[in-house]
Amino acid sequence: MSYVKPADLVTRMIDAGESKILLSTRDTIIRAFMGGAILALGAAFAVTVSTNTGQPLLGALLFPAGFVLLYLLGFDLLTGVFTLAPLAWLDRRPGVSGGGVLRNWGLVFVGNFLGAFTVAVLMAIVFTYGFAAEPNAIGQAIAEIGHGRTVGYAEYGAAGMLTLFVRGVLCNWMVSTGVVAAMMSDSVASKVIAMWLPIMLFFYMGFEHSIVNMFLFPSGLLLGADFTLWDYLVWNEIPTVLGNLVGGLSFVGLTIYATHGRTAPKRVALVKPNGKRFAASPTRVPEGMLERR
Repeated sequence: MSYVKPADLVTRMIDAGESKILLSTRDTIIRAFMGGAILALGAAFAVTVSTNTGQPLLGALLFPAGFVLLYLLGFDLLTGVFTLAPLAWLDRRPGVSGGGVLRNWGLVFVGNFLGAFTVAVLMAIVFTYGFAAEPNAIGQAIAEIGHGRTVGYAEYGAAGMLTLFVRGVLCNWMVSTGVVAAMMSDSVASKVIAMWLPIMLFFYMGFEHSIVNMFLFPSGLLLGADFTLWDYLVWNEIPTVLGNLVGGLSFVGLTIYATHGRTAPKRVALVKPNGKRFAASPTRVPEGMLERR
């Protein structure tokens, strides 16, 4: 199996960010729509497995199927472009600007939401026999998720908001790790494994993913859950988006770029007149050194 070293991985990340920023509006929306839709189907699958088996770990183990498929097909998620797009701007790629980064984020957000909401409507029809019956067990489970992860945070006020934000940060730390890890190999099997592990972790740990929530919470509202659209936006989606941005960009994109793309000068080996060896920063080499090794 091929392995791409970190120094080359950074170039792939920057190239990917540049490609996404320069993509046409039509293609950006289509790819984001399909990304949100497939991830939503993966979330519906995971909740179905967890509900039918009573084993949340099994649902988390299988949830990455949707994520893997959408990235192998070249579709996009907001969590991924949060991490990749700014790198092309920092690297001063031709035609890339701060406005271009924001444009990409906005279009992907819209596309992801439309895709996830479309699946939410379709699955609500499935769960209720076309809204002719009460939601089945899976629909009820989704409705309870929506209630618990909006009103549940609101009950704790500022502490709940902080917890929600931190869960969003931790989520995209893992999700973006999966996005980047897929670039570390040209083998399909290696890509799948690299993506699967961090995605399974975030889902089982209950971290907050803005696109998954674009499916779960509108689904809950369609299925009669006891929370409002305002609850969803204020006590989940908006803080989750901000947390996802901070987590993916800070812990994945900028850290990898800083240490592998813009590596600081290495310390140099020196020898004192008395023969003793030591290392020093190249900008702080003491005067009078007899030789550098």
